[in-house]
Amino acid sequence: MFLEVSQLKVQYAGRTRHAVDGVSFGLRTGDIGVLIGPSGCGKTTLLRAVAGLEAVAAGSIKLSGQVVSSAAVNLAPEARRIGMVFQDYALFPHLDVRHNVGFGIHHLPKNERRERVAEVLALVGLSGSEKRYPHELSGGQQQRVALARAMAPKPQLLLLDEPFSNLDVDLRERLAHEVRAILKAAGATALFVTHDQLEAFAIGDTIGVMHEGHLHQWDDAYSLYHRPATRFVADFIGHGVFAPATIREVNHQVTVHTPVGDLTDVLECPLPASFANGECDVLLRADDIVHDDAAPVKAEIIRKAFRGSEFLYTLRLASGQTVMAHVPSHHDHKLGEWIGIRAEVDHVVTFEREQVL
Repeated sequence: MFLEVSQLKVQYAGRTRHAVDGVSFGLRTGDIGVLIGPSGCGKTTLLRAVAGLEAVAAGSIKLSGQVVSSAAVNLAPEARRIGMVFQDYALFPHLDVRHNVGFGIHHLPKNERRERVAEVLALVGLSGSEKRYPHELSGGQQQRVALARAMAPKPQLLLLDEPFSNLDVDLRERLAHEVRAILKAAGATALFVTHDQLEAFAIGDTIGVMHEGHLHQWDDAYSLYHRPATRFVADFIGHGVFAPATIREVNHQVTVHTPVGDLTDVLECPLPASFANGECDVLLRADDIVHDDAAPVKAEIIRKAFRGSEFLYTLRLASGQTVMAHVPSHHDHKLGEWIGIRAEVDHVVTFEREQVL
């Protein structure tokens, strides 16, 4: 692994709880990792610790096998060969693009510096913009200038802290795809922080979900969505609900009894013995629920959100249980209308039954 974080703990003075608590993960050379989670979960603190901007209370951070942070070691940020792209871009308004991008490579001879600036501007699709100033650029162009500046010194690791948060929602995902292509073309290794799932899915090879200082899962997007390791990951990623269910095994066939019908031959883990009396909670994603007027299970539409090609319906069963469903947008039903639904599930994700106080 190029970047190795092992049992890392970071604690701010005067705080009883660790901002980062026992986090471990690895990032291979040329891969893009993403840290995602709600505000205050510790993802930016973790990024700053990797950069050398936060002291480490316990654990270690290694770059290319060298310990750069631990309770006893703290290699200076400038000695780590790390490039950073900040939330506000931090471009110099009085400098044109060429001088902004070349700011960190003054040690190079003038001709080499000019060639490197031209090279990274070409990489980010801004050739010919050398003489323009930041205020003459769009938000997306400013972001790419900031990326070019971070890449100009050829860092061994790029760190990006919510770099798209100041941009329009429609631009964020598109730019995330563009930045991924740029980083891959450069063969860069990068660690990216965001709170936006679409950004994370668009840019990351591996995504880490954090909550209250803990890393709950470090995995690819498909696994986070379909095989969440914890209840928090299941709840945080995508649209879905937890429904009470009961697991029964008869003649070697496992059946999961749910409020939207019985599911058979779909349980992967854990085994029924993991739950007292077979009782558990099952994760039902919005794409697990299909609108079918012929289905025996009916549900009332209590909320609807138009998503262009589809609606996201929030539905209430006669039992009071709530589920969600993606429905093609030409099925435009009214609030309060009852429709038929059925479950169409490839595999079931189960958790211990949550106790209602």
